[in-house]
Amino acid sequence: MADLRDQVDGPFVPDTMIFPRSNTISNIMVEKLSAEQARHACPEMVFDCASTAELTPLEQIIGQDRAVRALQFGLNIDKKGFNVFVSGLPGTGRKTAVLDFVRELAAKLPTPSDWCYVNNFKDSSRPNAIRLPPGKGIELKKAMEEFVNHVPVALREAFEGEDYSKRRDAVMQKVNRERNDIIASINRMAKDSGFSIQVTAAGFALVPLVEGRPLTDQEFLELPEALQKQINQAREAVNARIGDAFRPLRDIAKKADKEMSEMNKEIARFAISPYLDDMREQFKGIEEVDTYIDEVENDILESLPLFLAPPKDIPIDPTRNYHVNLVVDNSQTKGAPAEIELNPTYIRLFGYSERESRMGALITDYTMVRAGTAHKANGGFLVIPAEQMFRDPLVWEGLKQMLSSERLEMEDPVARMGYMVTKTLRPEPIPFDGKVIILGSPQVYQILYTMDPDFRELFKVKAEFETTMERTKENLDLFASFVCALCRRENLHDLDSSALAALVEHSSRIAGDQNKLTTQFAKVADVIREANYYADLDGVKVLNGGHIRRAIEERVYRSNMIQEKIVEMIHDGTLLIDVAGSKVGQVNGLAVLSTGDYSFGRPSRITATVGVGREGIIDIERQAQLSGTSHTKGVLIVSGLINSRYAIDAPLSLSARLVFEQSYSGVDGDSASSTELYALLSALSEVPVKQYIAVTGSVNQRGEVQAIGGVNEKVEGYFEVCKLVGLTGEQGVMIPKSNVRNLMLKEEVVEAIREGRFHIWPVATIDEGIEVLTGVEAGVRNEDGSYPPGTINAMVQERLLRMAERIKEYHP
Repeated sequence: MADLRDQVDGPFVPDTMIFPRSNTISNIMVEKLSAEQARHACPEMVFDCASTAELTPLEQIIGQDRAVRALQFGLNIDKKGFNVFVSGLPGTGRKTAVLDFVRELAAKLPTPSDWCYVNNFKDSSRPNAIRLPPGKGIELKKAMEEFVNHVPVALREAFEGEDYSKRRDAVMQKVNRERNDIIASINRMAKDSGFSIQVTAAGFALVPLVEGRPLTDQEFLELPEALQKQINQAREAVNARIGDAFRPLRDIAKKADKEMSEMNKEIARFAISPYLDDMREQFKGIEEVDTYIDEVENDILESLPLFLAPPKDIPIDPTRNYHVNLVVDNSQTKGAPAEIELNPTYIRLFGYSERESRMGALITDYTMVRAGTAHKANGGFLVIPAEQMFRDPLVWEGLKQMLSSERLEMEDPVARMGYMVTKTLRPEPIPFDGKVIILGSPQVYQILYTMDPDFRELFKVKAEFETTMERTKENLDLFASFVCALCRRENLHDLDSSALAALVEHSSRIAGDQNKLTTQFAKVADVIREANYYADLDGVKVLNGGHIRRAIEERVYRSNMIQEKIVEMIHDGTLLIDVAGSKVGQVNGLAVLSTGDYSFGRPSRITATVGVGREGIIDIERQAQLSGTSHTKGVLIVSGLINSRYAIDAPLSLSARLVFEQSYSGVDGDSASSTELYALLSALSEVPVKQYIAVTGSVNQRGEVQAIGGVNEKVEGYFEVCKLVGLTGEQGVMIPKSNVRNLMLKEEVVEAIREGRFHIWPVATIDEGIEVLTGVEAGVRNEDGSYPPGTINAMVQERLLRMAERIKEYHP
């Protein structure tokens, strides 16, 4: 379709002159559409109720059989790589359907394990993960908290008891006796050798004895030198013997320390064993818990000095490493989990480690590890919206890694990006056994499928949601039940049969097909909510058709200011559009403009001029670089059709110009190609075109008029212009015949058609269209390649032949 964003300033283009001719009046009549054909009305009697209050609320999704079967397959198959991508437009019920499916299926599955992180006593930067049966995680956490609260008290009581004092004293007395015996033996050895042992700051010294009395240093120096030498030699010999005798003393000290340590451990083990044995019994059969309890016991026994020191002398809590961090708690989960993450950032999906400030530094440990949504969905289903997921560049790669390795690995986002590596936690990865469902648009699916090979291996199931469903009696009943469910869920007023009928017709309008209903139920629900507001203003408890129509009209009025401005500019002559009379080489084309939330049609004057030359058909929009690729293709198709019809026996000697008048910002789409061809045929045949008929439709090289988009907006847009200028009873729109089923015009236009004040002509070929526009027969080609005299095709052919002869005169 042509996309025009026009301004109002520009040169004035004079009307093409009209040359009177003797033409063959067309005898092929294109039948106008009736009012019933312009809008597929829904009779109130089709519903088996007076209002939705009599209906049962819908408990299923409707109109999505294909998607439902794909979901049933994808969610039930238990093989690697069969994750699901749900493709569809927002508002089609894809999120609701997926959540309903996964929750229903999850309720039938076994509840997955709990997961805890505990301290790794060998490497505290790599916390250990423990898997427990559901509900056991919270029990372990509480049991360890109780143990942590009791163990310091139990240890203090054990080491302050009389029994411990007696055992300690006995060990010390034994050690002292052995020590004293060794020291006495050494003293006897020294005395027998004539020396006395004296303790000094540097250890011990041997002092010679004379008559049982130790010599002073001065006395020793006064001895004869020979005697001094003899005493020193004897001292060295005794020193060697005493050194050998002191070795058992050191061994006794080590033995004493070992005995005290073993005794302390025995006492401590006895003090804490009741609590540990209770936990071993409580978690019997869970090997990981048994191993963890053993590690806790060993760490306590190795850290006894911290527990036995006065509290004021302890820099840190000695029990800090014995707490259990329960990251996944399924104690309250019935069946398998079903989680949806609406803000899928990396840390929200895959978890993170919190940090707290201590002494000006950011510190973390295993108790600050927090699970992500993927951890909570482990063993069940994880639903992620694709558009939000790609806002974080780390999420997609992290998700692929998780599905490929089947492990949930927690990594610092900064380190993952490689910008900065600091010492942080690397918790033990957790096995992932879940199903991932991505919600996305068809465009996202296409991009991922073509650009990322991993996507094909990891998301092998596609569940595609339709935007329309057939308008059958069965679906109408389901549609009414959906409305009933919405009213119950949101406490809205019920709808009577006239409101349901109006809503069905609006649903077909959204679907763009008389025989279909939209499955974008979010749009339908919004209309009901707005109609509910107007019903409250009227003070009624049941919505009728008037409330539905008012809601639709008010929504249009809130958004159609630009359309009204354009219609006013046409009415006051700023934008040149003729809605009466006939002119040569000029046709009113129709385009669709969009302001985001609202689309509307507007007419645009398309003109064609012809002359002798060899340039062929020149698209002024393309020359001015205002033409899109689709529009350029349409003009080239027009050139091909002209050649195939009129340049069989003679070369095409034509220089023609096509242009959208007063268009300054761009044209695209091929829905104006038939309009451009009509203008060109009129200019070549010099037969005027009825200006009160606007035209839309694309054309192929065989002259067939093809369907276009936005037919309702185009017809209604031209109707608004004619209504403001004044309806004459002649005006109307010519559309492709294949677009008739897409007509769901608003009731004002339908009423004008019923009264004969506005018309719609459906055409299948260019020949039918040119006859409607000119009232002259198009003409069917004879066997010799000529056309019947007085027909449009004959006049075009004659004009082109004259041009060929004319150019031959200048270029023989």
